[in-house]
Amino acid sequence: MAALKMSSVLSRSLCSASRSALFPKGRTPLAVRAVANYGTAAAVEDPIKPSVSIDHTKLLINGKFVDSASGKTFPTLDPRTGEVITHVAEGDREDINRAVVAARKAFDEGPWPKMTAYERSLTLLRFADLLEKNAEKLAKLETWDNGKPYEQALNVEVPMCVRLIRYYAGWADKIHGLTVQADGPHHVQTLHEPIGVCGQIIPWNFPLLMFVWKVGPALATGNTIVLKTAEQTPLSANLAAKLLLDAGLPDGVLNVISGYGPTAGAALASHMDVDKLAFTGSTETGKIVLGLAAQSNLKPVTLELGGKSPFIVMDDADIDQAVELAHFALFFNQGQCCCAGSRTFVHEKVYDEFVAKATARALKRTVGDPFKAGIEQGPQIDTEQFNKVLSYIKSGNESGATLETGGNRIGSKGYFVEPTVFSNVLDDMLIAKDEIFGPVQSVLKFKDLDEVIRRSNATHYGLAAGVFTKNIHTANTLVRALRAGTVWVNCFDVFDAAIPFGGYKMSGIGREKGIYSLYNYLQVKAVVEPLHNPAWL
Repeated sequence: MAALKMSSVLSRSLCSASRSALFPKGRTPLAVRAVANYGTAAAVEDPIKPSVSIDHTKLLINGKFVDSASGKTFPTLDPRTGEVITHVAEGDREDINRAVVAARKAFDEGPWPKMTAYERSLTLLRFADLLEKNAEKLAKLETWDNGKPYEQALNVEVPMCVRLIRYYAGWADKIHGLTVQADGPHHVQTLHEPIGVCGQIIPWNFPLLMFVWKVGPALATGNTIVLKTAEQTPLSANLAAKLLLDAGLPDGVLNVISGYGPTAGAALASHMDVDKLAFTGSTETGKIVLGLAAQSNLKPVTLELGGKSPFIVMDDADIDQAVELAHFALFFNQGQCCCAGSRTFVHEKVYDEFVAKATARALKRTVGDPFKAGIEQGPQIDTEQFNKVLSYIKSGNESGATLETGGNRIGSKGYFVEPTVFSNVLDDMLIAKDEIFGPVQSVLKFKDLDEVIRRSNATHYGLAAGVFTKNIHTANTLVRALRAGTVWVNCFDVFDAAIPFGGYKMSGIGREKGIYSLYNYLQVKAVVEPLHNPAWL
């Protein structure tokens, strides 16, 4: 499995709400009762204890793992049970200050930006090798802390991390400026220089992947970093940071702070000695981050934010393939994916067939302990997200959508939610407008191409879109009409290291991955020198 190309792997094709609240009278289908029975059986299983040690729970500052200045810690929880895995150091403003001082010294005085680009590339290549060597440990920590299926973490996400670091290692010595032709006797060149100390804030849904998406391009371009992990998922990033030190990264180049957004995150975003900020998370928090950056030293900010991506199924589509791809586009990673195909638009001619088959596919989805082989769906990340998902399911019922299957909690502990499918969803319903970030598929009906383009674009978001059709002309029309940063045609969630990723509108600013991400971490300097008696101009 690990030998498969990663992009093809990904592109294969409030407490528990009461049943009376979730199902109008007389509308509890037999299929849903089957799911509830399965969920009850799954809940009595004892969770598998992963065979992995947790070696790093402190803050990484200036090459050493240290306690927070306050001495405080906070718990990180197992989403399968809600129980404490371990306690990690709680960083706040003073710790951010210490980390920024270390990063500034490493940038201004240390060897990292001054060493040759080839030497930096070798460090990144050694890091990639260590990620590969420690794949099982990284994947176990990721699953334990986040709840995603272990097979997904091990066979898909860790290899993607390795590939991305090797990709940016290849870029390190290929970054250069231009010679510019001037109108007069001047020699003009542009220099691409590292921007300096970079603040980076990563989310909880893909902790390890987002770690490498951020540090890869920043390190390849010669910068230093202060990175804040999500308070829900600090463990895998700490191990990855230790592997970077083992690969030869100089002290102070990478500093990692675990802590909360309003304290550590806000301190980093507003710090006057941070030269650049990168944030991945919700649109609401992104607005706060952008405001703090503007109110401090006007540091440039890249944002990768929320989405409500349309997945469009035309009437000529192979329905079986479309159902499977739409299922993957929504339910992957427990639905906790910013680019999830969470508005499934289906042509009226094939709508009923699609809904029936999408419901059947959801009923087959295996939910349970993510360390168990064959499990497709683990728990949601925490109580807050779990309750949020259930509240949106309740809203869908109250607004008149048809609940085809799912809608309930599974078991009595942990944060498991039944795979849920709504049909007869209208554009003004909250489940069609808001980013749910959970295993809730909303299926909407449309009549023609112009209508689906208009409705797809009628959102504040613009992160991604999916198109499923056999007609190349229809595909090309949609590709150009949809206001989204990525449009997948007859595939979804293809995340090659070279493919840029980011959004239109309120889905973000800038791009991650590929060559475009390098530009986030570089300053362009124009150098102009006079020429005396030049032989040519």
